[in-house]
Amino acid sequence: MRSRVAGVRRRDRHGRGLRGPLTPPQAPISRTRSERFADLVDDEVRRLGARWGRELARVEFAVEEVPGADPLFDGPVLLGQTLPGSGDLPVRIVVYRRPVEARAAGEAELSQMIRDLLVEEVADLLGLSPESVDPSYDTPDD
Repeated sequence: MRSRVAGVRRRDRHGRGLRGPLTPPQAPISRTRSERFADLVDDEVRRLGARWGRELARVEFAVEEVPGADPLFDGPVLLGQTLPGSGDLPVRIVVYRRPVEARAAGEAELSQMIRDLLVEEVADLLGLSPESVDPSYDTPDD
């Protein structure tokens, strides 16, 4: 019986090379899709916070995989929503990762969809037009 020494890298049993991560953990390629999505949302929240920091001070932003299932709901799948606060709970703006990713054709479109979605939710929360929340907001064609 062979003993294994802790910390020593061994070849896998099929002889295909050393086991272990292929990239260092800080490399962008080693981040998961959900981590990259959360980073895009965080970047946009910081951008909006620079202009609307005081108004958004008690707003919590979150990313969830999918909206909760409601058997009575028969409409389009939500991309995001604003959940009202109550008592000590802050208002939450939630972005749903899977539906947004399913509609985006690439990284640039994904980033733009997140930007537009958050601008629309913040505008609705503040009672303003999306163009006044973010002058670079592109009005979607209806």
